Amino acid sequence: MEWSEFAEEMARLARHLLEQGSTQETLDAIAAAAVKLIDGCDAAGILALSKGRSVTLSSCGDVVEKSDRLQGELCEGPCFDAARRTNGERLFRIADMTRPQPDWPQFAPAARGLGIGSMMGFLLYTRQEDFGALNLYSYRPGAFTAESETAGWLLASHAAVALASARTVDQLEHALETRHAIGEAMGMLRERHGLSEEAAFDVLRRISQHHNIKLRDVAQYIRAEPPGNGNGNGNG
Repeated sequence: MEWSEFAEEMARLARHLLEQGSTQETLDAIAAAAVKLIDGCDAAGILALSKGRSVTLSSCGDVVEKSDRLQGELCEGPCFDAARRTNGERLFRIADMTRPQPDWPQFAPAARGLGIGSMMGFLLYTRQEDFGALNLYSYRPGAFTAESETAGWLLASHAAVALASARTVDQLEHALETRHAIGEAMGMLRERHGLSEEAAFDVLRRISQHHNIKLRDVAQYIRAEPPGNGNGNGNG
């Protein structure tokens, strides 16, 4: 793909990513875009680490989850290292997986068994946080070049900004849903038991603290509770 064409595709991608309805849809769109836009890329996925375990956040291609699972089991591999920033690098490129890889003595031969010929990966990050690693796979050795690396880095940069935006939107929507649920539950308590707004909120807060349940979950329970089942004193 010519650079002028790639630039146009990246502009379209930036708008497309921001149009996604959730963080998961954004993650899936990023993985699909990598396969479509990066020359030589046969599969792509996004890997993150949670409490020391590898988690596949998105995949486009069957080999992705197999590779992620393998790296998690072995606790080694380029994607695993990129996600946890073991060596401080924000990208990696393995031109030929058929050759010995001293950094990953167990993973490399197993990867060849999966049909992986070359790999490339990029940390997805903003100044505030890391989102994991975008990993690209080719079944052909030598598929990824220096130009592929530049293209992948540009895509990863766009993707990180889109993910930050998507996560912010998700958080805002979750906050609005929580506020709505609490407000509705307070209204039900006020109507059922003749409480003031302050007293209704105090009931929710005390139940939450006494039972160690999130305030939103208490509100959801009250909203689902049939009229007449409450004890009316807010003691839970």
